[in-house]
Amino acid sequence: MDVSYFIEEKIKEIKKIVGDDIAINALSGGVDSSVVAILAHKALGDKVKNIFLDTGMMRQNEPETIQASFKKIGITVEVKDVSDRFFTALKGEEDGEEKRKIFRDTFYTVLSEAVKESGAKCLLQGTIKPDVEETQAGVKTQHNILSQIGIDPEEQYGFKTIEPLIDLVKWEVREVARELGMPQTRFNTMPFLGPGLTGRVIGEVTRERVETVRKANNIVEEELMPLKPFQCLAVLFKDNATMKGDENALGRNYGSIIAVRCIESEDARTAEITEIPYDVLKKIVKRITTEISGVIKVVYDITPKPPSTIEYI
Repeated sequence: MDVSYFIEEKIKEIKKIVGDDIAINALSGGVDSSVVAILAHKALGDKVKNIFLDTGMMRQNEPETIQASFKKIGITVEVKDVSDRFFTALKGEEDGEEKRKIFRDTFYTVLSEAVKESGAKCLLQGTIKPDVEETQAGVKTQHNILSQIGIDPEEQYGFKTIEPLIDLVKWEVREVARELGMPQTRFNTMPFLGPGLTGRVIGEVTRERVETVRKANNIVEEELMPLKPFQCLAVLFKDNATMKGDENALGRNYGSIIAVRCIESEDARTAEITEIPYDVLKKIVKRITTEISGVIKVVYDITPKPPSTIEYI
């Protein structure tokens, strides 16, 4: 791929589609949507408005970090706290695929309101090739797939989608990011699933359960980032495990289970497990079980992709 040519062509394409109108960019902070934000800024300048939806499912301090990071390169990001909308929509649902669909529908409903309020007619988003492939293959619904599965965004939500990266895989997106001058700390960030921590809570998504997995995810990233994996994460199980408690107490005591996952990959299509030093694993277990109330068991998932996917749900 000729990266410079790709950038030039995408800037022209964005200009042509948007024309004299304004556009909204759905920014999640990951490398895909961040690249789109920079392409759109180069193409449209102040005619593009970057919106970060704080769904309540993001990693620790993510909204503030993203806002500050883009401010350094002259791009303003508006953060909208819409967490109540998402937790309400997800209440009572435990099925992983249904949770992804609920997240998608809520995501685009909220964005459509922002698009109408701004007067924009186009929505830019960082959809990449594997998002389409996994959704069309029925592996799992990616939250940013619409027209590719027969949903007309103009008819249902009132905007046209622009997806400059739709034909690229992750390593190609990183090359575009590098060419655009994005700081390495941003274009080498680990992939983070579109529905956020929704996908790392097995069972019902509540504020309390999301906060548990958010803290675990933060510990995992702090301890494993020095190994420079493609991706590492924590998952909260639905079932609880028996814990050692007061021997004189009646009945069992239970606590939560956290799974740790760390993988190596080029494009997320296949993945191998990171061979983590045992002392590092022991430190992760100690931190999670002592720093997070209610968690009493930690397991390390050693399943490659395939047969597993990287994320759980």
